[in-house]
Amino acid sequence: MDDSEDDWLSLKPNEPVPSQCCGSGCKPCIYDVYQKELEQWEEAKAKKDRSLLMRKKQQSSNSKLTPERFTAFIISSVDQLTEDTYQYKFELPENSHLGLSLGQHIVLRGLVNGLEVQRAYTPITPVNAEGYFEVLIKCYETGLMSQYIKSWKEGDTVFWRGPFGGFPYAANQYGELLMLVSGTGLAPMLPILRYITENEDDETFVTLVGCFRTFENIYMKSLLQDQSRFWNIRTLYILSQMFAGVCSPASLDQ
Repeated sequence: MDDSEDDWLSLKPNEPVPSQCCGSGCKPCIYDVYQKELEQWEEAKAKKDRSLLMRKKQQSSNSKLTPERFTAFIISSVDQLTEDTYQYKFELPENSHLGLSLGQHIVLRGLVNGLEVQRAYTPITPVNAEGYFEVLIKCYETGLMSQYIKSWKEGDTVFWRGPFGGFPYAANQYGELLMLVSGTGLAPMLPILRYITENEDDETFVTLVGCFRTFENIYMKSLLQDQSRFWNIRTLYILSQMFAGVCSPASLDQ
């Protein structure tokens, strides 16, 4: 017996709402994914063949990151860095890599009061990190996604898709890089910084200027201090609430 019109309408993919778009220019965007699924549904309906819909996969649990669908990852640790900022570590199977290139970000999906929300975040781990990846996230008092993220605990399952974007870089491609960061805007710079310092043949000089509220609010201080010990890395900090000025890397030892 053929499916009724109502049966097919119940299988029609739902058009995304604005909160489902992270606004980062992802390719494919959630709207691109929807358009592809809509075309697939129209084809299945025209041929009256439900099996064609089986190709549609909204999410996966095999820890293989893809841009088209969300993949499940398990939180292995949660570290609170400041009163509103956290560092989350996610497991990867065995010694696998997340598969990102420099500067690429991934998209998080959350559900808040029945509303699906998506936001983009850049992992702070080196691109060659094995068995795990980490993200740095600031939670806002009134942020929709923040409400979801603040409920995370070790062992929870979280869904990501990607990667997207990127920063085309090759060793010694530039003589000098200037990195201007504010708060969690530090995240995309960390993999690039470590990529340079881990390659002894890369002589690119880097100046990182970080803007933070107070000395205590400087994220990843230990890592930045370690990086500043390399001859070609200089880190400067501008603190808005303690005093107006610049702190030298040496101040981290005081």
